[in-house]
Amino acid sequence: MKIINYFILFILFVLIDTGAYSQLTISNGKHVLEITGATSTYFNYRFYKDSLNGVPITNHKKNKYKIKDAQIQLEGRIGHIYEYELQFDFANMYSAFSDPEEPALMDAYVKYKGLSWFNITLGYTKIPYSRISLIPSIYSTFWKRPLFASGELFSRRDIGVTISKSFWKQRINIYGGMYNGLGEVSLTGDNDASGTFEYAGRIDIAYPSRYRYREVDTKISPIPMFAIGLNGRYANKRLPNGKTFPAYSTGEYGMKVIDGKKYTYGIDFAAQYNGFSFLFEIDQIKSILADTNSYLLNNLPYSHTKGFVRSGGYVYQLNYFLKKYHLILGVRFEETNISDLSEGVFQMLSGSVVYQLNRFNSMIKLQYFRVLSEEKYIDPINWNQQIRLGWQFLFR
Repeated sequence: MKIINYFILFILFVLIDTGAYSQLTISNGKHVLEITGATSTYFNYRFYKDSLNGVPITNHKKNKYKIKDAQIQLEGRIGHIYEYELQFDFANMYSAFSDPEEPALMDAYVKYKGLSWFNITLGYTKIPYSRISLIPSIYSTFWKRPLFASGELFSRRDIGVTISKSFWKQRINIYGGMYNGLGEVSLTGDNDASGTFEYAGRIDIAYPSRYRYREVDTKISPIPMFAIGLNGRYANKRLPNGKTFPAYSTGEYGMKVIDGKKYTYGIDFAAQYNGFSFLFEIDQIKSILADTNSYLLNNLPYSHTKGFVRSGGYVYQLNYFLKKYHLILGVRFEETNISDLSEGVFQMLSGSVVYQLNRFNSMIKLQYFRVLSEEKYIDPINWNQQIRLGWQFLFR
């Protein structure tokens, strides 16, 4: 009965007049500044296990309401030469550390477009890697990205420089960049003691026309559209003796930044037609540890590990947009292997139902999670099902 009561309270909360939508634009003819934002609130309810490792589960603190987004975005253009963006998420300013999937500072960069052969972006923004990471969360039918792409195995944002170029009416896009390599933790100060950087590159090709970083076929495409992306990353951050990485930079599983060489590579494929949209992505990571006795090697002999560990994951996702009824239906299967030296893999099946009150500007999102299997000895979780229901509102 408790979950029913929460559900009724939530429905009463969201059934209000959604009003009108428009972005605020300031211009002096040459300089144009657009101010937009977003807020979203959801209710989370978990179906807990009876016990974990033989200990009864009594802490249900994750049954809660949460402000997921409280974003302000300042996006500007000066002539045809400069673009810039500042984007903050105030919902995460009070966290003890920056959530890699929902950081407090989302963008702070300047793009120079005055060169004919490529554009230059300098500052803090998303690294050009992984389609599912590059898709803005406000355009997703799900509340959360797959585990392997959530920012714990590889960083989603960093400070650095990116060069980019588009061809064939933006059907082909090429990106390359050099970054601090500490991800969101780069905002806190210096680089790590190695003083080395992370390098990333991506190319995506679409046909028969440009394919944006979106999940849903809201245009009801009359002809099939496809996009394929290839990307890779490399870092060699071998620390001097006695030195450690800055706090939180290695992530929840200690795999995000490693003492040694890290190779990350992936491929993604997206397609849409007549309201249907499909997304597949796979990412693999090879971490070669400088310390052959590292805890990441699970205390296994070198003859077994060869001094490295593999990680990664993949996802299949299908959406269908029923334009007449303002509904989006989605289903997702994901698998994450945090370490190939640990038994098992994490698998999850998710379903989503989205009702659009006014396109993506105002919509109610429901996601159901079902854990199918877990990776033993790594982050055992105390629940096996979860429901997340919320309202997303964009003021623009």
